[in-house]
Amino acid sequence: MKPFATLIPIALLSVAGLAVAEPIGEVDTVFKLIGPDHKIVVDAYDDPKVSGITCYVSRAKTGGISGALGLAEDKSEASIACRQVGPISFSGKPIELREEMFNERISLVFKRLRVVRMVDRKRNTLVYLTYSDRVIEGSPQNSVTAVPVDRATPIPVR
Repeated sequence: MKPFATLIPIALLSVAGLAVAEPIGEVDTVFKLIGPDHKIVVDAYDDPKVSGITCYVSRAKTGGISGALGLAEDKSEASIACRQVGPISFSGKPIELREEMFNERISLVFKRLRVVRMVDRKRNTLVYLTYSDRVIEGSPQNSVTAVPVDRATPIPVR
């Protein structure tokens, strides 16, 4: 068996459970003569552990030559809105009180955009937070949204 053939399933298992971005749309903010324009992109992320909830994240995406080559560092600001888009269910498995749902690289090496799900047990509500961080210094820029869950459907937590 080839050595890479065994690494592929391991790599797939390590990202299983993280949400996947689905592009919704974008708007240009700055015209660039060479390379793509600077823009704001909106992506949707279905919560991988809670059926019926989708989070919409908007963020800046740097264009120009450095953006086209993947060398640009995107801004730290992002906004999030999560909504119930269908019946909420937890497939019988408990979820963590605080768990990263998604992360994406927004600079060549050190900066990541993150979405974290938290459980507000007292109010039976799921709280979603987006922020960016760096290896050395993170950003205080953040955005938060909450999705109340019907009391008839208790949130199973670990």
